Amino acid sequence: MSNYSTHKGHRQRLRDRFLKNGLDGFHDYEIVELLLTLGTPRKDCKQLAKQALKKFGSLKDVLEADPKDLQDIDGIGSNNVFGLKIAQAVSRRYLADRVINKNFIRSSDEVLQYLKHKLRDKNRDVFIVIYLNGRNQILKMEELFEGTLTTSAVYPREVVKRALDYDVAALVFVHNHPSGNPNPSKDDLTITKKLKGAAETIDVSVHDHLIIAGNDIYSFADHGLI
Repeated sequence: MSNYSTHKGHRQRLRDRFLKNGLDGFHDYEIVELLLTLGTPRKDCKQLAKQALKKFGSLKDVLEADPKDLQDIDGIGSNNVFGLKIAQAVSRRYLADRVINKNFIRSSDEVLQYLKHKLRDKNRDVFIVIYLNGRNQILKMEELFEGTLTTSAVYPREVVKRALDYDVAALVFVHNHPSGNPNPSKDDLTITKKLKGAAETIDVSVHDHLIIAGNDIYSFADHGLI
């Protein structure tokens, strides 16, 4: 039997297992292997998957790795990276869609899971606004700014305009700290005060400002700063 036939049979068995039971019982390397096969129709991807896990340390870190770093592994090309990155992007979209229309307070764990998943691998500051209706249901989540977060980078007027456009009752601000330190900076405190004041001019409440730093979260509301 040719190597291609052997690899094809192994690959089909992986796919059949997935279609029958999902990822239950899969090792991490088998999940990576399955994704790599999307871009390599005739090549054994098991060893490439194991190399990727050895280099990056975990399934999460493989999915979040920079495409250039992934392609440093001999045998992983742009088509393979596509398979890994489309899986990451779909999972993020799925988590985002799940929280729309849910109550922010009652579904806070689910919302925080999505935010951590979205922001933890960002190497630049990203500022997100969560728009809520009068029942605290999430209407929309939107990235408004990206880059170094300073008082000159965040425009309260833009936040107010979006709040009016979406006819919201309350807002939650979210941004990340790529440094890994969740504590607010002086600029964070100043920006929050300015945004809260701007929202009050249109009778919109600010429920919280969350800082995501890896798996750590700092809540302005929990610390009495909102």
